[in-house]
Amino acid sequence: MPYALRARRAVRETVSGLPREFWWLWTSTLVNRLGAFVATFMALYLTLDRGYSATYAGLVAALHGLGGVVSSLAGGVMTDRLGRRPTLLIAQASTAVSVALLGFVRDPVTIAGVAFLVGMASNASRPAVQAMMADIVRPEDRIRAFSLNYWAINLGFAISSMAAGFIAEVSYRAGFLIEAGMTMVCAIVVFLRLPESRPAEPVETAAGSDRSVGLGTVLRDGRFMSVVGLSFLVALIFQQGSVGLPVAMGAAGFTPAEYGMAIAVNGVLIVVLQIPVTRFIEHRDPRRLLVVSSVLAGYGFALTAFAGSVGVIALTVCVWTLAEIVNAPTQTGLVVRLSPTHGRGRYQGMYTMSWSVAALVAPLLSGFVIDRFGAEWLWGFCAVVGTVAGVGYGVLMRRLPEETAGVETEAQSVAPAKPVEPVKPVEPVKPVEPVKPVEQVEPVVKGAVRPQPEVGAG
Repeated sequence: MPYALRARRAVRETVSGLPREFWWLWTSTLVNRLGAFVATFMALYLTLDRGYSATYAGLVAALHGLGGVVSSLAGGVMTDRLGRRPTLLIAQASTAVSVALLGFVRDPVTIAGVAFLVGMASNASRPAVQAMMADIVRPEDRIRAFSLNYWAINLGFAISSMAAGFIAEVSYRAGFLIEAGMTMVCAIVVFLRLPESRPAEPVETAAGSDRSVGLGTVLRDGRFMSVVGLSFLVALIFQQGSVGLPVAMGAAGFTPAEYGMAIAVNGVLIVVLQIPVTRFIEHRDPRRLLVVSSVLAGYGFALTAFAGSVGVIALTVCVWTLAEIVNAPTQTGLVVRLSPTHGRGRYQGMYTMSWSVAALVAPLLSGFVIDRFGAEWLWGFCAVVGTVAGVGYGVLMRRLPEETAGVETEAQSVAPAKPVEPVKPVEPVKPVEPVKPVEQVEPVVKGAVRPQPEVGAG
């Protein structure tokens, strides 16, 4: 019973104090992920249902990733210029239309082209979601908010993975149409319930103000770009869960339903462990967390080389899922802390691009390696990349001073600096003059009743 009470209290503390707008954004994320079938089963759809090679499947997935690369930066700029809400509406409505279309096209060139459009549309919303979350949630609650959002992503993913495995055995087209419908529901939620959250532009538009933030500013930020580079390496590893793993399992004779059951472990574990693990890591050293999670991710995938059954594959999924639980909120929080307030869209766009580039490179890499050398080489490569990323974070975070947390505070304190002027009212020191009445001692002693000195004191 005491344990149940403690658990209830922990859950209450985790979800309390966040604004209503956050929960509508969270709901939109959950609905979106409940219908996320295409990215998970694209490789199986192309290789098993359409009969294409692993290399072609990798090429299509790479084009999907290329679309994401293009829209990451475009979505970031739109987020800062048009606003968070319009960007979300445009991105989600476009995603719904393009995903539905993908379920009907048959020509290989057309499939590749539409996959590019799907990647472009679906990725454009990410900078807007992250920027809006940073806008509406207090700095001290952001790690918690990002964890809850990630929890929603994976709750939806766990359910959709299991459902999609069985839907795919009946009709892949049904999966495309369901995803399109769910994405359109997200657009409706955004339209009806989410107000614009973009911070008001500073009154002064001097060269040093946040308004001067452009893509060039982001690219010149060496510290931030180092984080982006390391993020790419980690993303390259995690992408194998939806690209390399299904192709390798298909080549080994596993069915789509078996892959769905194995990968669903990832979502289920995140749903169960994300909140307690976040409470554990919330105030821990981010450097250590990023180093450990990078290495754990690499070697978690490397263990797949020794897995010969669905059960053992599920165990390897458990290892790299733990790395994902630790890495996701830690890295997202670091990115927000390094981003100036009115440049959040562009900074988030650049960070999102690291995942998009990984989504572009990973399919080409995994398809080529599996076809030419075998899946074991792919899993060994994951171990190497994880080690390199871990060492990189260890070196980079040594050079990250404490003030990284203050980047935003400085930006926010620029405007409030002027209101300090009201301290001027201290001038009322003049009333001390009434000391003059000492002169009145004479008249009072002489008995002359003259009220004038009292008037003069004013």
